[in-house]
Amino acid sequence: MAQPRLVWQSKLVLLLVLPMVAASVVLQAHWWAVNSWPVALWATGLSLLFGLVVFQLRAATAGAAFVGAAITASLIFSTLTYVPFEPFPYAPWHTAVVPVLAVFLLAFLATRLGRAHKERLGTAEERRGRAAAQVAANLGFAALVSDGFAQSWLSATGWFPASPVAPNALFAAGLASLAEAAADTVSSEVGQVLGGRPRMITTLRAAEPGTDGAVSLAGTVAGVLAAGVVADAGSLALGGGAPMLILAWAGGVFGFFFDSLLGATVERRGWLNNDMVNFLSTASAAAFTLLLMALRARFGL
Repeated sequence: MAQPRLVWQSKLVLLLVLPMVAASVVLQAHWWAVNSWPVALWATGLSLLFGLVVFQLRAATAGAAFVGAAITASLIFSTLTYVPFEPFPYAPWHTAVVPVLAVFLLAFLATRLGRAHKERLGTAEERRGRAAAQVAANLGFAALVSDGFAQSWLSATGWFPASPVAPNALFAAGLASLAEAAADTVSSEVGQVLGGRPRMITTLRAAEPGTDGAVSLAGTVAGVLAAGVVADAGSLALGGGAPMLILAWAGGVFGFFFDSLLGATVERRGWLNNDMVNFLSTASAAAFTLLLMALRARFGL
């Protein structure tokens, strides 16, 4: 649980994510509204519908649903491919909305798995759903690294392979962030129900369920598989094939273990709260994937 004195870190995560995401959505929605209004309508409409559904399912507060909708819209705009003069110039199922839905479904099902047992342990998620800072911490970095400005800057560095549709190629980094978010939630929720006695990732000593940095075999396996599901969903949606799947999955798994390491060290010492740990872990997943992409491009790995 986050310490009250560290609430400022949750606010900082929101400050890092929401203004940039909101600005990106407004600019891109305006551009598409001028050039092809159906695209703007599809992207914003789907995102708002997604936020409404999440709120109605009590999976998030009203503020969190809004933040999630904004992040989803940003990710859709950043990954869509527009084909003029075609019957369906904009296909939502070929955008980042697919892996975002995969993250939500996995987290939603895992959170409700064995809820009565988790309530007895005192580790169950609040029934009102996730807060805005939690959503920003888990999904925000994927939107930031996938934004057109970030993608253009990454492409301009010359460290990554050229692509006629750069966002789709470099979206492996954003996809890794989403994969890590799913892995973290699923491993924690499944581990509390099926994992037995967890152990600290740093010392392997037995710990109580819900302890920061404690992992279980069942939870770890579930987390790795969840990362794979999200990576596969994203690579299929964007036509990234096996390379995108492998890169995003590897990054998601790296971030997943990095999250546990942060939990066992700086979070337990009270230096970082859970929202900041989650944000940094998704960032590490993207960074690791970008490193792999750079090595692959430079050395043909």
